[in-house]
Amino acid sequence: MARDTGPQCKQCRREGQKLFLKGERCLTEKCGVERRSYPPGEHGRGRVRASEYRLQLREKQKARRFYQVLERQFRNYYEKAARQPGVTGENLLQLLERRLDNVLVRLGFAASRRQARQLINHGHWLVNGRRVDIASYQVRPDDLITIKPESNAVDVVRQATELTAAVPPWLQADHDALTAKVLRLPDRSEISAPVSEQLIIELYSK
Repeated sequence: MARDTGPQCKQCRREGQKLFLKGERCLTEKCGVERRSYPPGEHGRGRVRASEYRLQLREKQKARRFYQVLERQFRNYYEKAARQPGVTGENLLQLLERRLDNVLVRLGFAASRRQARQLINHGHWLVNGRRVDIASYQVRPDDLITIKPESNAVDVVRQATELTAAVPPWLQADHDALTAKVLRLPDRSEISAPVSEQLIIELYSK
């Protein structure tokens, strides 16, 4: 399975803002963006030449890193979004939001997408009573998400729920029973990803 194993704090610094890739650490003074707010590398503090292409590329990279997907995966999501009816940018974000690893983070059942992906790959989560071990699994309305009854990750999941302030209105979570339900598909106003999808669409449309 392909995955990004590079330093995560450097990714946030490169994009100039917190992408919350390391869960609880991002809320402390140890956060890389808090300690060094400039891009990594020898020329991190140098002047950057602004261009339209650079803005579009950085927005795409930010979205890709926020959702923790690889380049080819992201391109496939764009092509799928372009084939669907409606606004391509909103379709793209909706597809990314519906990934099971992202949904677990939104529900508060994982502190980060990397942790969520590990829990999924190890078979700790059930969707509609069936084990799902694919992090990119697309949830649908009325899906029921539950932790495996004999799972030994219950304590880890409960610790993650303590970091959750709110659950998006398109999801419903029971943090005591560690169960959740997908009520409907998310609207654009309910997606809190720090990206401008229009710039991404402009980049891929060239």
